[in-house]
Amino acid sequence: MIELTAAQVAAATGGRLHADPDVTVTGAVIIDSRDTGPGALFVALPGERVDGHDFAARAVAAGAALVLAGRELDGLPTVVVDDPQEALGELARYVLATVREAAADGEAPRVIGVTGSVGKTTTKDLLGQLLAPEAGEDAIIVPTGSFNNEIGLPLTVLRVTPATRYLVAEMGADRIGNIAYLTRIAPPDVGVVLAVGVAHVGHFGSVEAIAKTKAEMVSGVVDGGTVVLNADDLRVAAMAGQAAPGTTLQTFGTIPSADVRAEDITVDATGRASFTLRVAGSTAQDGATGEQRADVALQLVGPHHVSNALAAATVALRLGVSVPDVAQRLSAATARSPHRMAVTERPDGVTVIDDAYNANPDSMKAALRTLAVMSGRTRRSVAVLGEMRELGEGARAAHDEIGRLVVRLNIKQLVVVGDGAYHIHEGAMQEGSWGSESIFVPDLDAARAMLDESLEPGDVVLVKSSLGSGLWELGDHLSMALTAKDNNK
Repeated sequence: MIELTAAQVAAATGGRLHADPDVTVTGAVIIDSRDTGPGALFVALPGERVDGHDFAARAVAAGAALVLAGRELDGLPTVVVDDPQEALGELARYVLATVREAAADGEAPRVIGVTGSVGKTTTKDLLGQLLAPEAGEDAIIVPTGSFNNEIGLPLTVLRVTPATRYLVAEMGADRIGNIAYLTRIAPPDVGVVLAVGVAHVGHFGSVEAIAKTKAEMVSGVVDGGTVVLNADDLRVAAMAGQAAPGTTLQTFGTIPSADVRAEDITVDATGRASFTLRVAGSTAQDGATGEQRADVALQLVGPHHVSNALAAATVALRLGVSVPDVAQRLSAATARSPHRMAVTERPDGVTVIDDAYNANPDSMKAALRTLAVMSGRTRRSVAVLGEMRELGEGARAAHDEIGRLVVRLNIKQLVVVGDGAYHIHEGAMQEGSWGSESIFVPDLDAARAMLDESLEPGDVVLVKSSLGSGLWELGDHLSMALTAKDNNK
């Protein structure tokens, strides 16, 4: 972060100063006292299990220069605010605006905002790899993991310095107004909407409400900015009508009218997609005219990543990366976030696909189809599935549908983990699964024991669930472990 005095922090957040006004924050902004370094600003966030205020003294003892808190803390240099989380957002907005205003013409950080029901994290990781060669590794900020909410996004924005050229901002939502709030903190020069699905529909109440929320990205783009929309998703494509006058509109997809599109898509036995990238003449900003084409061979596992790659390509082209460079960098790009279609080839011949970071019906279907492709006709496919959370009243039907899809895809073994996912097992049984083709187990320990005993060389195993279901722990275990039978030899 840029250096700020305690007085500046107080002014930016509307806080009350209980510290020397000249105390200067020279380090990072943190919310975990274990991350404290010299000159840090510790933000004391109250939580369900722990209260950050209880760790403020530890942070100061470890070198923090200042604390942003919701109450006075005896003997600690503090800026007191009514709501530390809201103040964190205000501080991030102030820092980004300050850096932008101080920059010379053409040198201000360009903000790329990415939202969508699926694909956000993969797309932001691809953007980092497409843009880093242009900016230099030290001049591009890409959030780690999924820092995409009211806490994660401000922490990412607060990493901005005058040297920053690109800030990639992942923006998630579970309620109407979330994206609008995040774009006020970091107004995007380029705003991307990937897809409208049913993730978090339990909070939103309807898919229409989800679409309305994702469209807040379109309204949040800066004057004269660029909106990038998925032409293959009808709800996303309809958002074009909400773009402000003077906004540049770019589309991506597989339909012929898309500005950036994929044609001749093929998927190999490893689940990796190749395609021809076609770019309309009005899209690329590298001085070339007329339609351009280039071949892309993705290293990411799963054909659904073609859409994410097209979205990232559209942004990079708009920011001046040439079509050949975009194709080459896409073909070299790798997965950067854990538990997202991470493939491990175990020494015992078992292939593990760990996609257990999160799940909703759309991403679950995509992962299952990839499992079917990778296993083909010669290898046994095993789907280990947990609960998809935050689906509201439609949860039972959504889980039932996944179970039926497993049978239709001819997945050989289904293991359903936990009561919240039971209806996946029920759907598979109703669709025609019989005997032990579908097995329900109550918890991770039972799943671990069963899989360690039953997996055989040549099996392809998918682990998929929402993060709160905890199957990522099973993904870690299976990725590192040999089967129990092998271990007992």
